[in-house]
Amino acid sequence: MLAIVSATPEENAALVASLSAVTTREIGRRHYHLGTYRSVEVVVVFSRMGKVAAAATTAQLLASFPVSALVFSGVAGAVRAGLAIGDVVVGTELLQHDMDATPLFPRYEVPLCGTDRFVTDAPLRARLRQAAEQFLRQDLHGAVAAAELAAFNIGAPQVREGMIVSGDKFFASSAELAELRQRLPLALCVEMEGAAVAQVCDEYALPFGIVRTISDAADESAVHDFPRFSREIARHYSTGILARFVEHL
Repeated sequence: MLAIVSATPEENAALVASLSAVTTREIGRRHYHLGTYRSVEVVVVFSRMGKVAAAATTAQLLASFPVSALVFSGVAGAVRAGLAIGDVVVGTELLQHDMDATPLFPRYEVPLCGTDRFVTDAPLRARLRQAAEQFLRQDLHGAVAAAELAAFNIGAPQVREGMIVSGDKFFASSAELAELRQRLPLALCVEMEGAAVAQVCDEYALPFGIVRTISDAADESAVHDFPRFSREIARHYSTGILARFVEHL
């Protein structure tokens, strides 16, 4: 069974609406939706916001369902210069930018895990990149309204691979973004859940992949861009990319 975890309620609702033969289980205030997505047996759940919530969702997911792989979709703020709204990042590794147990452990290292980052599964990563490229090249303009693409200046979005950083903070300041870039120059984008989900998957030896759509520039414009983007753009990206992804399973 494939687990599909979404970082926004809009993406989750769109995915659930695409399922057939749906049954739902409520556990710990989460709704786990089981069904078939494009002939693939899946369980779909909203991660909720923040690292603790996302880790709890994932741990319960793995304890309750026979999951063989997990894909996490969502939105993120751009960190690396050159990333634009509407671009897609496929994560190669996840790091918690707010983890700091110094002097007991090096900064960013997760205590007792012996590492500061969690690497995604290579086959899942390759499939997600292929799916994202196919969606952007072949499906985007049929899936998202032209007026919404124009509103966010989305013309020819690109797919990038690299580090995604996570933390319990919504970035909406140019000064804070500049500080993050200085500390973690390899980071492509920032969000609030991915590294926590990756840690749980690593500890349970579960193959994990993540794809994030750039929703904002993680600066002062983010608070205005994020809600509309999640509602009008992100849900179409998630369902479109994951539809292409399951074609190759």
